[in-house]
Amino acid sequence: MAEKLDMKSMDITSENIAKIRALFPSAVTEVKGEDGKVRLAIDFDALKQELSEDLISDKAERYQMTWPDKSKAKVLASSRITATLRPDKEKSVDFDTTENLYIEGDNLDVLKLLRETYLGKVKMIYIDPPYNTGNDFVYEDDFAMSAEDYAEVSGQYDDQGNRLIPNPESKGRFHTNWLNMIYPRLKVARDLLTDDGVVFISIDDNELDNLLRVCNELFGERNLVAVFPWQARASMQNDTDISCNHEYVVAFAKIRRQENRRLKESNASSWYNSSSFACLPLPLNPENFENPDDDPRGPWKADPFDAPNVRPNLTYAIFNPKTGEEHWPPQGRHWRTEEKNYKKWLEDGRIVFGKNGDGRPQLKVFYEEKKDFGSVDTTWWTSDKCGTATQGTKEQMQLFDGFSPFDTPKPLKLLHQILKLVSRPSSNDIILDFFSGSATTAHAVMQLNAEDGGNRKFIMVQLPEKCDEKSEAYKAGYKTICDIGEERIRRAGKKILEGLGDRGKELEEASTLTATSYPLTPKLDVGFRVLKLDSSNMQEVYYNPSAMTQDLLGSTVDNVKPDRTPLDLLFQVMLDLGVELSAKIEEHTVNRKTYYTVNGNDIIACFDDDIDNDVITAIAKQNPLYAVFKDKSFATDSVGINNEQLFKTYSPSTVVKVL
Repeated sequence: MAEKLDMKSMDITSENIAKIRALFPSAVTEVKGEDGKVRLAIDFDALKQELSEDLISDKAERYQMTWPDKSKAKVLASSRITATLRPDKEKSVDFDTTENLYIEGDNLDVLKLLRETYLGKVKMIYIDPPYNTGNDFVYEDDFAMSAEDYAEVSGQYDDQGNRLIPNPESKGRFHTNWLNMIYPRLKVARDLLTDDGVVFISIDDNELDNLLRVCNELFGERNLVAVFPWQARASMQNDTDISCNHEYVVAFAKIRRQENRRLKESNASSWYNSSSFACLPLPLNPENFENPDDDPRGPWKADPFDAPNVRPNLTYAIFNPKTGEEHWPPQGRHWRTEEKNYKKWLEDGRIVFGKNGDGRPQLKVFYEEKKDFGSVDTTWWTSDKCGTATQGTKEQMQLFDGFSPFDTPKPLKLLHQILKLVSRPSSNDIILDFFSGSATTAHAVMQLNAEDGGNRKFIMVQLPEKCDEKSEAYKAGYKTICDIGEERIRRAGKKILEGLGDRGKELEEASTLTATSYPLTPKLDVGFRVLKLDSSNMQEVYYNPSAMTQDLLGSTVDNVKPDRTPLDLLFQVMLDLGVELSAKIEEHTVNRKTYYTVNGNDIIACFDDDIDNDVITAIAKQNPLYAVFKDKSFATDSVGINNEQLFKTYSPSTVVKVL
């Protein structure tokens, strides 16, 4: 018998209960729910006994971070939804061939829908969330607090309802609302990261401390990669007491590698292929290397010969051959190697004593020997290296005929810097931004692919927030932030291809490029599929059969909403079966009935009415992994009954599903 599709977001609670049951069977019990059905549940007292000899009472003081309604934020991250994503082919670019996605909708619901399909598949997340300047949030979840609500839960009223302090603590409420907004989104987003994945978050001083505490809880303190101060402003701001010229980019890995860089250099390939995160080396700049002594090994630069810490076997006198001066390591440091190795390096011409030969010992570092290892980055991201907010605005103005439709776009240089730390050109990495805004991340991904021949893919998520009717963007025809982001990607893709000249035309038209001057490169993908968050395609009775009434029974032809298309149904099926939303979709016809294939024969779906045995047989003979039909698709009851037998005959391994 065909299986019924669930058509809900991933049940993360049941997944977690199953994991706990595998580790601690005695901590899992059975309870009867309100619907009378028996289900598994956690016995938390038993779990506490399993995990600790010394139990901590609920009232015991401990190191923790909390705020009003934090527990609700945790529940919100795990709660299931019945929403779906509907494709919009008209707004898309290269819908049939692109592997990029632009999703319109509240990012928490979208992340929940993506969780099952993209679990452990996203290499990098970059977000630029609201900085919390005290204004109302657009991202307000069901429990976002008013001033009165916050005053009550934060202890500003006594038992009789009298206010204990004169005014509501607005700053605390703003922090609470911000934390309730960001916590569940980061909690769900972490599940999407690969084991060697990393999240980068732009923030300013208002919530830096709270963001670090939240990330420490969700990712673990040991997985902090760095807090990068970014010089967002190069000029002075003279209308304040202090010109604030910096913001921050906070980076947390899902699993961070802790080994020393020297081990990395000893085996670079195994280091970077490991299933935990480490920053990629930045390319060495050949201009920093010279060859004043015509060394046959090529250009070099002089590095200090001392290193941190004190080790007796690495502490000895070195005499300058030219001056005879005696040198020892500076206080608290030692030489890089033992004395016998130093003498070999000196004989090999790898030790120099300053430009004129009368300084301290230094080690020659040759470009050819070090270029494959590159150099580490620093935590100070200057405006020269990562651009400024003003440059981000200018980049938009160049794309949008002289005006900037978005107030605070990030510059391309900043996203390039982040991408190069994480994603190799040879990768097929998925890059996610669920506060997409002006879509700088998508632009940067396409630009970097054009520069290094990469095949990175992006997923942008943005709430369709309405533009102010007085804004230049609205007057120019952009009604929502999504309109701006999508148009930027269209214009940026076109500009990138134009900038590549003849190569751009080849990349646009050909599936692959085989030229001696360029490596074998996939087609440069400057398209994107637009998907929109919406309520489920299914009637309410699909999820709640008990709601069926006699009137509804008489009026309902099937359990699919009348305004939904077969393509709408297909994308909800893809979500439910865990197939990437960028998968190749092809449309076919048999006996005047339309069916879709996804990724060849991963899924074959037919949602037409009056399907007969010939249609089912034609689909079964293609041996799909999944075959999907509507519950009301079959022409007669006998066809529905024969459905199972036909698949047993022609494709017994196919899993047959119905809506």
